[in-house]
Amino acid sequence: MSLGQQLAPHLPFLRRYGRALTGSQTHGDRYVRATLEALVAAPDEFPKEVDPRLGLYRMFQAIWSSTNYDETPENSGASDGDDQESIARARLARMTPLSRQALLLTAMEGFTPEDTAYLIDVDHSEVDSLVAEALAEIEKQTRARVLIIEDEPIIAMDIETIVRDLGHDVTGVAVTRDEALALAMEDRPGLVLADIQLADDSSGIDAVKDILAEFSVPVIFITAFPERLLTGERPEPTFLITKPFQRSTVKAAISQALFFDSATVPQL
Repeated sequence: MSLGQQLAPHLPFLRRYGRALTGSQTHGDRYVRATLEALVAAPDEFPKEVDPRLGLYRMFQAIWSSTNYDETPENSGASDGDDQESIARARLARMTPLSRQALLLTAMEGFTPEDTAYLIDVDHSEVDSLVAEALAEIEKQTRARVLIIEDEPIIAMDIETIVRDLGHDVTGVAVTRDEALALAMEDRPGLVLADIQLADDSSGIDAVKDILAEFSVPVIFITAFPERLLTGERPEPTFLITKPFQRSTVKAAISQALFFDSATVPQL
């Protein structure tokens, strides 16, 4: 099997990580593209002493560490984009980037502390403290009102508990597309957590489209089939959680989504 064939199954998840790390589909995908270009240009530099997934993320980390793509707005004439970039840069300046990387690599991508240490080039004894630092700092910075779109009662209750444990409020739990839009319009949320398949066979994706047509809000999708939303063939989510999920994964995704959102309010 060629190296390309070995890496292909991991690319959707690398895109997920890049987007969560940068808070942007465009910036995250740009880092992934730069990683693949580096691999094509110098295939002999691909780490051979580790499994392909770990080697792929290691190359991505090298690109992330050596460039500043996400520090320059793509379109200086777009004031909304400039505001978003300014907010992100201001928050990044108050936080150690390694801590955010450690949090996402362990909680969202499922790497062990040892693998995470290898990826971000620190001693493995530092990883736990970096993760704790990331959670503490992000949770201090953000607070939001959250709409949950989930038709499985047990999962919805679990998500609601996680959301409240983080200090956020829940505006409601919707189980259908129509109910989701109605709840969103009745009490405008600052974050949406959405399953893909809903109770009446309607789509959580369509529910989110309905809401975004009315106002802008960060969204985290939750699905058992993340690869279906990470094909590169259409607009895709910036934040994506895979079912079955760990509580730490949901916490990391919520914190990161709010970290880059201009509507969040500092904790007092």
